[in-house]
Amino acid sequence: MHNFRELIVWQKARSLHKDIYNLTRRFPKEELFGLTSQLRRSSQSIPSNIAEGCGRNSDKDLCRFLDMANGSAFELETQLILSFDVDLITEIELTLYEERVKEIQKMLFSFRSSKQS
Repeated sequence: MHNFRELIVWQKARSLHKDIYNLTRRFPKEELFGLTSQLRRSSQSIPSNIAEGCGRNSDKDLCRFLDMANGSAFELETQLILSFDVDLITEIELTLYEERVKEIQKMLFSFRSSKQS
């Protein structure tokens, strides 16, 4: 088992979720059950899956949850692009958030690679 709170990738994912939550506060009410909900859920899923994987008893289980976290990161990246497409975020915001998501994706890949047997 790993202490997920000590993992930089978990800390970055947690910070990203907070910022996504705040970003979506300004989205129109009609998006509450659309992009707002999707962005919040996928950003929440990243640190949650990292933490759940760290609580498992094997590296194989940990890797499975890291894969799920990475899938959520790719989902989040897509939803950010879609938010830009419908003028809910600016190109500058898209670029900044994409950079953060891609950094987390790379960190998840590296962490997973280090745990594969």
